[in-house]
Amino acid sequence: MSTFLSLPNPPLPPPLAALSRAATRQEPNSGHSTNIRPLRHRLPPSTCPNPLHPPSSPSPPPPPQNETMFQSFEWYTPPSTSTPQSHFSLLTSLLPSLSPLGITKLWLPPACKAADGKNGNGYDIYDLWDLGEFPQKGSTSTKWGSKSQLAHLSQVAGGCGIKVLFDAVLNHKTGADYKERVQARKVDPLDRNRELDGGVEGREIESWTGFTFPGRGGRYSGREWDSSHFTGVDWDEERRERGVWKVGGKEWCEDVDEEVGNYDFLMFADVDHRHPDVQQDIFDWVEWLPTQLKIGGLRLDAIKHYSFRFQKKLLRHIDDHVDEGHDWFIVGEYWREDSEFLAKYIEYMDHRISLFDVPLCSNFSKISMAGERGDMREIFKDALCLWKPNNVVTFVVNHDTQQGQSLETPVAPWFLPHAYALILLRANTGVPCIFWSDLYGSFASGHSSFIPPMSGNPSLLARLILIRKLYAYGTQHDYFYHQDCVGFTREGHPSHGGGAGLAAVMTNQWGLSEMKMYVGKQHSGELWIDFLRLCPGKVVIDEDGWGLFPVAGNRGCSVWANEQAEGKDEVINLQFNSDIYGIEADMNRRQSMFERRQYEIEEMSRRTFGGNAPTI
Repeated sequence: MSTFLSLPNPPLPPPLAALSRAATRQEPNSGHSTNIRPLRHRLPPSTCPNPLHPPSSPSPPPPPQNETMFQSFEWYTPPSTSTPQSHFSLLTSLLPSLSPLGITKLWLPPACKAADGKNGNGYDIYDLWDLGEFPQKGSTSTKWGSKSQLAHLSQVAGGCGIKVLFDAVLNHKTGADYKERVQARKVDPLDRNRELDGGVEGREIESWTGFTFPGRGGRYSGREWDSSHFTGVDWDEERRERGVWKVGGKEWCEDVDEEVGNYDFLMFADVDHRHPDVQQDIFDWVEWLPTQLKIGGLRLDAIKHYSFRFQKKLLRHIDDHVDEGHDWFIVGEYWREDSEFLAKYIEYMDHRISLFDVPLCSNFSKISMAGERGDMREIFKDALCLWKPNNVVTFVVNHDTQQGQSLETPVAPWFLPHAYALILLRANTGVPCIFWSDLYGSFASGHSSFIPPMSGNPSLLARLILIRKLYAYGTQHDYFYHQDCVGFTREGHPSHGGGAGLAAVMTNQWGLSEMKMYVGKQHSGELWIDFLRLCPGKVVIDEDGWGLFPVAGNRGCSVWANEQAEGKDEVINLQFNSDIYGIEADMNRRQSMFERRQYEIEEMSRRTFGGNAPTI
């Protein structure tokens, strides 16, 4: 059992604590049923529960521009060997189109040398100190490009006002340079605390745990690794046997996730973060990294699998010893659907780390796959953003949850606009992250097949990102009262988009729906239109600041704003070019060639057969 679990519980999220008090008093007009369910399962109450007397509040100080993260790769991104330019070079060329939309953070793929060389995504990490600079594992560059291309990308991103997040894989290593004979104890993969055979001493196996990094020749770091730096392995070379072994008489780290008894071991050769040499190597590396690249933070991979104490120590080291490290944005991948546990983890880390909102992603999947039977009021049930809105990254899909991956969490295509509107346009939901494939498409069906982004309408997502940048500010009012249709509004702030604000409404039904919502008296008399161009017509805001907002059928989503809003034409007329691989252009070219060839055949036939030419 993890010692971390004995820490005090964090307080309930403020909105839910407020709901608890209201529920106890059974307040009228609370906007919620008196059939009280467990508090953490409830959505925060609307800030405008009484339609006859909407509250007024003083204007807050000017907020900064909203932050938006972009995951700049998918699992199936083609390797540089199969494209005209490297992925890093492609990303560099895309930055001028991403920055104006409002992208402020760029999550890069793992840029360290992979065991599979130019084909490895980087999670099969071999050498932290090789960013695509040394001839190792069959190539100098990584799958994503060379170190010089990476450095150039980071500089261009900084010039565009975009902070680069480096994906740090610190949990394991693979692709060892030599094997060792070590004593090992095999454990049950489903209960890592149960040893299967070998007795107290275990038995001898042959493990790939020797790392000398000969291609780098000691450059940047002369440290070499052997079995003493690892806790476990998953392969016995001598017997050609797969399994999970503790090595060298070691026990698993205790302060890790308790799934499968103890989830210290994930894959490959599992790094022992208790070892002083390991800690020093990682500390040295994290100080060295910003001397090579212009970065603004880290995405930490698989943090449930290594020592929580070491993680806390690493965060403090970054703040104390890394140049500008205290300004780094750090987000960790902790795959667990228990928001209370994740909130405890954040508190243990002194709120220095953000986590991905895994429970919310799971909700998107369940509700979208349920179709018309889904209860849209439950979208934020148990979401981490309710517990720690300032330490969360919300997302819809990522490389681990997309088709064919071990954590596959399918979100129905029709629901993608709904989900992105919910993470992009609402207040107090952390930093939203856009997935590569939803802007640029995916090769999830293989490199010979291509899945277009957002059902062939990438401009829809691009408009949502831009709407976030321009209008998603000010007081929020929630309308999560109906199972099949929900909505919310933002009153806007004068410092952004002229204070335009917005109203979002969405449904899981096929028929037309509408919702009366408050947008603020300051918008009285305005005419609002759907900036997603999905629902025709205009909405008149009455003298009390209310409007009746429709949403198109076919399980639609609409985002309304003043037709005179600053930046309206930029949003409405936005046509986002997602054809970065030239696939659409190639299809058009092929169609043009086919039509031209068909015309030539018809002309030849007419010349041959005269007026009796057969129809082609």
